[in-house]
Amino acid sequence: MTETTDDKLLDGRVILRQPVQGYRAAIDPVLLAAAIRVTGRVRVLDAGCGTGAAAFCLAARMHEADITGLEIQPAYAAWARESVGLNTVQDRVRIVDGDLARPPDLGASFDVVMSNPPFGQDGTPPPDLGLATAHMESALTLAGWIKACLRLLKNNGRLVMIHRADRLSEILSALVPAAGDIRVLPIFPKAGEPARRVIVDAGKGRRTPDTLLPGLLLHEGDGKYTPAADAVLRGGGLGASI
Repeated sequence: MTETTDDKLLDGRVILRQPVQGYRAAIDPVLLAAAIRVTGRVRVLDAGCGTGAAAFCLAARMHEADITGLEIQPAYAAWARESVGLNTVQDRVRIVDGDLARPPDLGASFDVVMSNPPFGQDGTPPPDLGLATAHMESALTLAGWIKACLRLLKNNGRLVMIHRADRLSEILSALVPAAGDIRVLPIFPKAGEPARRVIVDAGKGRRTPDTLLPGLLLHEGDGKYTPAADAVLRGGGLGASI
């Protein structure tokens, strides 16, 4: 049996069961969930949810949202389902096994699809299968991942994703012309350093001009989180940043 830990996010409001060895959630899914701007009784899909970090962080902030997590790796989907119980969100969160390239029947189209797609385009994959699947692209390229997410969205629905800043041009190319009103939030590790991550929020079928937002600075010079980043990682929302 794989050893797991129960870890806390959002200042203890979220409990996440995840393996000791393999893919473990860092801050990216927390930032992703914080960037969701819609409110009310919306249907949200977490595409490639892993152990469910983004889904549970969103559920902690949006109590009326109906959230589905889709995960290709059965073990990670199983841990996510265990965390559904740990967070007592059985009435609001469900985890489905499946491949985004050939998704199972997920019901009606979604108001929001959020995703933290695999970052690796080339290179040697990690020896751990869970890490390799989470980090490395397979037959479903980044462009293919984005198009698959868009197919699951309602018209005027929002696709929100976090990814490497150095692949922003690929992301934008995959979104246009199917989506517009694209809002890009750069995430800077420290002052004076280039962004390493971007959060991209796009509206399916929208034609509104795009917006480059001021950005989020993660760390002070001494390595501590900035007050803005700490507020996101504890409170779970980006507020007016996006």
